[in-house]
Amino acid sequence: MPDVQAIVNDFVIKLMKRKIEGSLATAKHTAELLRSVISAQRIPYTNQAAALIDAVKAVGEQLIAANPVELAVGNIVRRVLHIIREEDLSLTTASIAGLSLSAVSDDEDDIEKDDRPVLSAAAVAAAARSTLRPPSLQTLLEDVPNQTSVHQTSSSGGDSEGKSKSADKSSRSRKLKHDVIEAVNELIQDIATCHEQIAEQAVEHIHQNEVILTLGSSRTVLEFLCAAKEKKRSFRVFVAEGAPRYQGHLLAKELVTRGLQTTLITDSAVFAMISRVNMVIVGAHAVMANGGVMAPVGLNMVALAAKRHAVPFVVLAGSHKLCPLYPHNPEVLLNELRSPSELLDFGEFSDCMDFGTCTGSPLLHVVNPTFDYVPPSLVSLFITDTGGHNSSYMYRLIADYYSADDLVIKRSSTGS
Repeated sequence: MPDVQAIVNDFVIKLMKRKIEGSLATAKHTAELLRSVISAQRIPYTNQAAALIDAVKAVGEQLIAANPVELAVGNIVRRVLHIIREEDLSLTTASIAGLSLSAVSDDEDDIEKDDRPVLSAAAVAAAARSTLRPPSLQTLLEDVPNQTSVHQTSSSGGDSEGKSKSADKSSRSRKLKHDVIEAVNELIQDIATCHEQIAEQAVEHIHQNEVILTLGSSRTVLEFLCAAKEKKRSFRVFVAEGAPRYQGHLLAKELVTRGLQTTLITDSAVFAMISRVNMVIVGAHAVMANGGVMAPVGLNMVALAAKRHAVPFVVLAGSHKLCPLYPHNPEVLLNELRSPSELLDFGEFSDCMDFGTCTGSPLLHVVNPTFDYVPPSLVSLFITDTGGHNSSYMYRLIADYYSADDLVIKRSSTGS
């Protein structure tokens, strides 16, 4: 599949160069790519699910290695693998049920045959004698065409049976691919509409005259707050600017455009303002299996302030952000460092960058992490596209989306 491989290589390059930003865009592109891989995959008559699983794992390994900190890639790969296993199990169950039905019908036929009149003992003896009597030449000549026709009938019956079995296998392979692609299409649709599904729950959580605090910029948070505004809820939003990228400036501008009362504050003012806040509502980069959250840098500070003042800390996350791994798993890369140029101007601080020590290392080091880790003990509630959940329930919710065999994306030795 050269065309599909070219698409895979192009997507890998985009992931490596961080050309695709945001978990939703990454998850949607990953699901669409895997759908193309499945559609182009030629699968054998036997071990059809295994062939699809190996093909998806082969591509999944490349995608995860290209950007290991974007956990949405691995989440979607595992979701698609789970879909393949579920659809194969469904077809197998249906086949077994069909065999059971045919067995029952055969038993009914036997019962009907038993209802036929039984031959008498005399008739049975006469038939036995006729069988034991040596045939005459005329009988042999008369039986030749009949035997030939019987042989041809049985032979054609065997051929038709073989063809029907081959057709059944071919149709089952097409059925498996069709069902898997349909399920992946539903997954893509769920990813695309997760904002709307989460926003529908806003009126249940945001009440009149409340003060909401958030940090940085999140489309999920934006749609959630605007949905409450459309339901005639009157409230104020404090937006922490989210240094050093200052994404909070963009969110504050969008909220004002949508008609919400908005106050922009610095990140360092969060602890001073938290006592006036009724609820903290933030987005997430990923939700781990233990209920911990990978979030934009600065949110752990906000969570600690909310815990100190007993303010509910609510996390909004689509199902594509639910990760079946734990923070201590070796496959998880919790953070990455961004360019120091976001913190300072190299021209202004060029003197500090000189190698002024005998060890050859610079005097000034600039650390610019991308994410924070918020432990589950600091999270009051998760709101996903399936509803609201406590952090202690997240492991059970995540288990519904993934198979235990797919936690580590690695091709089998037979498939590689």
